[in-house]
Amino acid sequence: QVHLVESGGGLVQAGGSLRLSCAASGHTFSSYPMGWFRQAPGKEREFVAAVSVSGGSTYYTDSVKGRFTISRDNAKKAVYLQMNSLKPEDTAVYYCAADPEGDYTTTNAWDSWGQGTQVTVSS
Repeated sequence: QVHLVESGGGLVQAGGSLRLSCAASGHTFSSYPMGWFRQAPGKEREFVAAVSVSGGSTYYTDSVKGRFTISRDNAKKAVYLQMNSLKPEDTAVYYCAADPEGDYTTTNAWDSWGQGTQVTVSS
């Protein structure tokens, strides 16, 4: 497993932006896909975005397409989630995940998780 630490969460008004970061430890960061999930109060953790090993392919859940951008920097062992045009319904704890097997949109596919960072969007 790889150790993941998220940062960058906070309180923002609707329409604003935040950039989440996830720092990874270990020597094999550049060998596996990375992803972001989120969990709102009382709801299940849901897939947000994923990025391929090279960063050349990205995947998003429909509700964030056109607003969120996932990227990675293998030299820095980091993955990012740029979130623009934020909405109150984006409020959740955001989790970074690494090294999926199978359906990357499901939580069961991911091997390592960070502790999460809170994002709150006020209306």
